[in-house]
Amino acid sequence: MNISRFMFVMGIQVICTHLSNMYGEITLYDFNFSPICSKAQRIRNSIYLSSSDPPSTKFTYPRWCSLTKQKTINVFLLWYGAFSPKDRATVNDFFASFDTDTRQEPTVSTWWKAISSYKDKAGNTVPATVKVVKQLDDGAYSLGKNLKRAQIANYIQSKTTSKAFPLDSNGVYFVLTAKDVKVERFCMGSCGFHDSISVVPGMGRVVYSHVGDPSVQCPGLCAWPYAVPAYGPPGRPLVAPNGVGADGMIMNIATVLAGAATNPFKTGYYQGDASAPLEAVTACPGIFGAGAYPGYPGELKVDKGSKASYNAFSASGGKFLLPAIWDPMSSQCKVIA
Repeated sequence: MNISRFMFVMGIQVICTHLSNMYGEITLYDFNFSPICSKAQRIRNSIYLSSSDPPSTKFTYPRWCSLTKQKTINVFLLWYGAFSPKDRATVNDFFASFDTDTRQEPTVSTWWKAISSYKDKAGNTVPATVKVVKQLDDGAYSLGKNLKRAQIANYIQSKTTSKAFPLDSNGVYFVLTAKDVKVERFCMGSCGFHDSISVVPGMGRVVYSHVGDPSVQCPGLCAWPYAVPAYGPPGRPLVAPNGVGADGMIMNIATVLAGAATNPFKTGYYQGDASAPLEAVTACPGIFGAGAYPGYPGELKVDKGSKASYNAFSASGGKFLLPAIWDPMSSQCKVIA
């Protein structure tokens, strides 16, 4: 390990110590920066204790439960708060790129193909197609600007029982919150999460999730490497192709979607304790390209004009930065190529 990598690892440890002092234990069930802290700790220990790599990660799947019932994962978007037309278009461009051929590679659909290695007990794979079925707006902040997680669950329940959203047991309901909305544990141990709720007794559970715009509250934690953490080693952030807020949301939406598709009810694919699991993407924290290590996202493409860094194209030719996915077949983090 070279000196620069060592310093980045030590810097991340400083961040983790600061967060722990402020907020106590940082939970692992959500998509959050706790895995980065854990990985930095393991690497730091390997520096001091041995020259060997950290032990291999192994996923368990006790009930083989994932979103494999249909050929498509239907997505429902609830925009909570004020979003710019550009940010909305960026998110929709991401979801429109799962089943679309384009001349520019790699694409969002190329990235999602890594999820096909996740199969249920019958050998069915996670659907290759993901599409937005319906969107709702709540620009009036009907629940206020300080939300508890229980409110998000109840919010989705109310939207499905009122039939504002259809009930879809193979779908994912996203609540996307604007930059001025505070959500319980968001930016304080979590950059997004997914869970499930029973809407109608006896009708199974539906999967819902939350991702917020981190551009104001915690860009250095939930939009890295497009922003630098407030506590950590100095460095220059990469240029975001769509803006720090939008690109932070895309990275987090991708992470939550992968986790929801492969471990929707906490009984699918995960690593570690079932109550605090690492999932398809959170098992590969901070990895976006070849040669990544804590503090360095890996080798990325750079737009000649804007100097923006990215690793995938959308169906419309847009540019995104998508995280590595854990490949259970090779037991390696698979970056898009």
